[in-house]
Amino acid sequence: MPPRELTMPKLSDSMADAVILRWLKSAGEPFARGEGLIEVETDKATVVYEAEWDGTLDAILVPEGATVAVGEPIATLANGDGAAPREAVPSPPPAEPATPPAEPATPPRPEPATPETPAPGRAVATPVARRTAVELGISLHGITGTGPGGRITVEDVQRASAGDGTTPAPPAETPVSGRGEITVHEPTPTQATIARRMVESATTIPVFTVSSDVDVSQIVASRREARARGEEAPSVNDFVVKAVAATLREFPRFNASYVDGKVESYSRVNVGIAVATDDALLVPVIRDADRKSLTELAEETRALADGARRRTLKPEDFHDGTFTVSNLGMFGVRAFTAIIDPPQVAILAVGSARRAPVEEASDRVAFRDVMTVTLSCDHRVVYGADGARFLSRLRELLERPLALAL
Repeated sequence: MPPRELTMPKLSDSMADAVILRWLKSAGEPFARGEGLIEVETDKATVVYEAEWDGTLDAILVPEGATVAVGEPIATLANGDGAAPREAVPSPPPAEPATPPAEPATPPRPEPATPETPAPGRAVATPVARRTAVELGISLHGITGTGPGGRITVEDVQRASAGDGTTPAPPAETPVSGRGEITVHEPTPTQATIARRMVESATTIPVFTVSSDVDVSQIVASRREARARGEEAPSVNDFVVKAVAATLREFPRFNASYVDGKVESYSRVNVGIAVATDDALLVPVIRDADRKSLTELAEETRALADGARRRTLKPEDFHDGTFTVSNLGMFGVRAFTAIIDPPQVAILAVGSARRAPVEEASDRVAFRDVMTVTLSCDHRVVYGADGARFLSRLRELLERPLALAL
């Protein structure tokens, strides 16, 4: 039997709340299993949530543009036969009795939520509408909102940009301090989630780090030769992900999570790759990375990175990661320390490959391509010697990359 209440679904592992961008059904409108009910903006992407059963949307409790925590009620549902909501069916008035009967006790019915009263001078608009207004360079003041409670929607902004639906408004006063004019930016749901999880990581995980310099001369030379033949060569990061996956198979305590005081070890090696976008950091996941060839990893990594930057990935593309690789080498960063993504046990930070003098066995000095990698570890699960052995094995694989390319 379908539930009587629709709650905000959890659409990603790290999702704590989401913004309702658009209701795809109106109150009293029936829906079938698989039909879209709401469009929401999560910490990872914009997603359409599809109905898991047949039913009728009875009352909308949360308006468009509101942020709702996972599990909170957002609508009430009627029965599954497509009937209209109860208040839409009139009933004949009863004859007035001589003595008024006692009023029966009826359970209170949830009332639709009303939008928060905005701060003075602040227009009521959805997050997408605000972002669109900034991109188009127009003010929200003076735009007539057509959303619930007069909220300005993205369609209202687009109409205003085309010259319809807005009236000139005096410019709002800009706060000024000794540091000049002040511009306040509200974080997007993705940025708010990143902030929350980074605080959680920094305040709850006892972290230690170990670093190592890796000679990647053979990898750099193989890439140079491939380009000379006109072939597309896997990136240095592709080699790193392949080597990490193989090392995780040998050191399973790093392929784990710390959850509720217990360690969960996983049979699948799913490596997350940190991808920087214009306004956030996303971590799509390569599943079964240890079972894929270097070429397959390279192709999947490019597709995931491109999808993350375009915001076209699905929530499942971010699920089930067991370890993360973060690479800032393309920005010329020599070394850095990455923050563990809880509940994972470790994260690898990868710096740029640089030419450096290295002493060889014959007491000669040669210039080699050297890359610094730093492993951040959760001390509740692994210890210093574990981290050292992990990096030692990773360095061996990267310095003899022929096996990785097979």
